[in-house]
Amino acid sequence: MSVFGTMKDPRTTSKGNLRHQLVDIVFLVFSAVVSGCNDWDSIEIFGNGQIDWLRKFYPYKNGIPSHDTLNRVFSNLETKVFTEKFIEWTQILNRLSDEETVAIDGKTIRGSYDKNKGQSAFHIVSAYAHGNRLCLGQVETKEKSNEITAIPELLELIDIKNATVTADAMACQKEIVSKIREKEAHYVIAVKSNQKSLETQIEKLFKITKPSSIATELNNNHGRVETRKCFVINNFDFFDDHEEWTDLKGIVKIETERYIKSTQKTSYQTRYYITSHSGSAEKLNHFIRNHWSIENNLHWMLDVVFQEDKSRRRNKNSASNFNVISKLALALIEKVNSKNTKTKRRQQAAYDAKFRELVLGI
Repeated sequence: MSVFGTMKDPRTTSKGNLRHQLVDIVFLVFSAVVSGCNDWDSIEIFGNGQIDWLRKFYPYKNGIPSHDTLNRVFSNLETKVFTEKFIEWTQILNRLSDEETVAIDGKTIRGSYDKNKGQSAFHIVSAYAHGNRLCLGQVETKEKSNEITAIPELLELIDIKNATVTADAMACQKEIVSKIREKEAHYVIAVKSNQKSLETQIEKLFKITKPSSIATELNNNHGRVETRKCFVINNFDFFDDHEEWTDLKGIVKIETERYIKSTQKTSYQTRYYITSHSGSAEKLNHFIRNHWSIENNLHWMLDVVFQEDKSRRRNKNSASNFNVISKLALALIEKVNSKNTKTKRRQQAAYDAKFRELVLGI
């Protein structure tokens, strides 16, 4: 609250008729969302039921704000300002190590489109620290194609020193690679046909150059047997224009063989990456696998635990700001030592005030 409580209230105060202080509203919303609420109506219900508990921390002189008031406040609250506060808060918690993977990827909030207003769904580009299980920051774009401009903006906002940034082929741009190195981080970036010349050179390179390092990894779980072979080339004698990519030290090929027991079918996939690491294939395979944590531990959790895609928040900044709130709540829930699922932890926070205070760090 020392971070978020300092935001400027987006409501007009000239008439002095504000019945609910912004700090009261913010604390109510954070408390309600960690306790299982996913919309403004349920937050209002939570507040009325927990008003005695809430008044232990803030006055709520005029009771609990209505769902309309909550919606109006967060619809008009500038997403950029709210996100900056979120990033400020994550930097307090975050401690990046030399082995940390920071995965960057985008997610569309599908329920945020409004056909009547001609408003497309919001697209959020996030940075997720794999080891700390924490979203470090985000930037909103109107289209997925705008990720190319959003990623440098996001990199500028967050601290990634000593970490390894991973991203899909959308981020395979010379400017983005340079920005990552400028921020004193390493990169492992996927290469696809959007960089056709680069992809073609890499394919040829693996035909005529012996890999410097090879590693094989076998995984057998969830009815699936997956074999991943990682090949790394550090010799660029037959690779033209490699100097155009800042601090490029390695070219990576991942060959995946996946057998699904239920269907008895086998599939094969080959992917390529560029990296500023000159390390072993085993280490690079580790970073590439870690990238998927942003899908499994962040995007999937927002959809399943916080029901984000089912939400119909469409008014102004409401959807984008609630995305920030959900990520903050997810981070708080992650930090609690519990064997329960995240959904169960939210339920426990709703019923158990002491557990709620533990989650909120009060």
